[in-house]
Amino acid sequence: MPKTGARFMWLMVFFDLPVKTPVERRNATRFRKFLLRDGYCMMQYSVYARLCNGQERVDKHLGRLEGRLPSRGSIRALQITDRQYKRMKLLLGNENDEKNGPDSPKNKANQLFLF
Repeated sequence: MPKTGARFMWLMVFFDLPVKTPVERRNATRFRKFLLRDGYCMMQYSVYARLCNGQERVDKHLGRLEGRLPSRGSIRALQITDRQYKRMKLLLGNENDEKNGPDSPKNKANQLFLF
């Protein structure tokens, strides 16, 4: 049986962290900054995604996430294949939502994806 190359996987992180007190806001900000430093990009508020080259990398980044969990809040991680990710549909409401959302030009991250 021929050996195939590594399979690209996406690791998506969804979170809901409390931000009522200054300490909670600081913890939430630190978690978001960790995600950005670790190579995730923001898809929308509280939803971040990262491309991984194979299952070993997914496991590595899941371990890194577990090591950075805030003391309170809810965090979920979802692993999907690159093929499944490509089938994602972007559904937009009215024009105002598109201009002000996280995908608007003023909120675009200065990050380049090379595939």
